[in-house]
Amino acid sequence: MAKHKNHPSKHEQEGKETVEFFKDLDKDALKTERFLEKNAKLLGIIFGVLIVGVLGYFAYQQFIVAPKNEEAMKGYLAAQKKLSEKKDAEALGGKSAANPGFLGTAKDYPNTAVGKISAYNAGLLKFKEGKYQEAYDLLDKFSSDNKVLMALKYGAMADSKSNLNKNDEAFSLIEKAVSASDDPYTAYYFTKKAGMLALAMNKKAEAKKYFSSIDEKYKDYDNGMSDAYIEMVKYF
Repeated sequence: MAKHKNHPSKHEQEGKETVEFFKDLDKDALKTERFLEKNAKLLGIIFGVLIVGVLGYFAYQQFIVAPKNEEAMKGYLAAQKKLSEKKDAEALGGKSAANPGFLGTAKDYPNTAVGKISAYNAGLLKFKEGKYQEAYDLLDKFSSDNKVLMALKYGAMADSKSNLNKNDEAFSLIEKAVSASDDPYTAYYFTKKAGMLALAMNKKAEAKKYFSSIDEKYKDYDNGMSDAYIEMVKYF
């Protein structure tokens, strides 16, 4: 009579697998423990460096960045007040520590958000004075996550270059202004400006492209003038 082999039950098989699993864990744990013992000094140094780095970052934010932002804000608000009072020269400032104005705030705190917007405002005031290269240089220091402000920056920089008779550079900047913002009115404004500048430079293909873009996308903003702009390309 043939003997039947005893096959382990499902529960017995699962039990064996569980035992093997924990044996493997024990082996891995032992390896890890030995690794830690062997490299304890190195790991301690690495951990210490990480802690120092984290603490250093928070100390920098609290004791350096925060006070700088506060001081920058004081200068900016004082300059803004002078600007609202139509005292452009005092708002521009930069001639004394007592009145830093936008210029001084931009110079002293260039890496703060307030310092950057101060550079933008100073650039606009320099443009108003007719100092176009200085205006361009100040505006170039401004950066922001605000797309509309970035479009306005490129537009003002383009105007500065136009007034310096550097129309090719101006046109390149106007094109940046067109694409910088997804706000429809801002995009329309600079699209129209790009078309007009292209027309003045006798770039008829570019002018037609931008005026046609107004006709396709921004009819609500140009009071039906887009067709007239396209006609201008033919006869200008």
